[in-house]
Amino acid sequence: MDSCLFIHGFTGGEYEISPLSAFMEQNDYRSRTFTLQGHGGSKRDLQQSDRFGWQKSAEDELAGLLETEERVHLIGFSTGALIASELSVRYQSRIKSLTLLSAPVFPINPVELLKTFVNPQMLRNYLSKFGSTPAKATREFQRLVRESFAVYPQIQTPTLIVQGSRDHLVKTKSAYYLQQTIPTSHKQVLLVDQSGHMVCHCADKERILNQVLQFIRNTDE
Repeated sequence: MDSCLFIHGFTGGEYEISPLSAFMEQNDYRSRTFTLQGHGGSKRDLQQSDRFGWQKSAEDELAGLLETEERVHLIGFSTGALIASELSVRYQSRIKSLTLLSAPVFPINPVELLKTFVNPQMLRNYLSKFGSTPAKATREFQRLVRESFAVYPQIQTPTLIVQGSRDHLVKTKSAYYLQQTIPTSHKQVLLVDQSGHMVCHCADKERILNQVLQFIRNTDE
C-alpha cells in the first residue's frame, strides 16, 4: 500500500485537504496529514514561525514516511503546493507523483481580491482572516512564492495541476504557467469551472477526487 503525504496551506490546516485524504484512504492508499509549524495555534505561534520552519516540518514528515516507504506521493494545497514542489526536486528519486492543488504561483493581491467578493459575508470572512495574520508571516509567504519560481523548472516528477477557475486567491494563469514551465513529460492540468480556492470542498469535488486518484494510480502502473 502506497502512502500520500498531504501539505495544507498558509494560515490553514488539515481540514483543507481532508476530503481528499479520506478518499485516498478509502481507495487503499495511506494518507499522512499534519500541521505546518506555527499553524493551528495562536497568532503568536504564526508570528514566530517562518517559511523555513514550514518547509522543515513538511520535510520531517516526508523523512518519517521514507523510513518505511520506498517512494511517496506528494499532494500540496495552496502554499503546501509550493512546499511539495520543492520537496519533489530535492527528493526526486523517492517521489512517485506530485499533485498541486490551487498553487499560488500568481496570488491575487488584496486590492484585486476585494473586487472579487460577491457578498458581504465573503468580505467579512476575508477581513477577519487578514486581520489575524501577522505581517511577518505574510512576508514569509510572499518570499516563498518568489523563491518557488526557481523550483518549477526543476520538477521531473509526474505532476497533476488542479486549479479552480473561480479562485479568489490565485490567478488562473498560475495553472498555465506551471503547465508550460514544469519540464516533466508526464503532466496534466485540471481546470474546474465550479470551484474557488478550496478545490477539495467545491461542488465538483467528486470529479476532482477521482481525477487525483486516477492520476496517482496511473503513476503506479
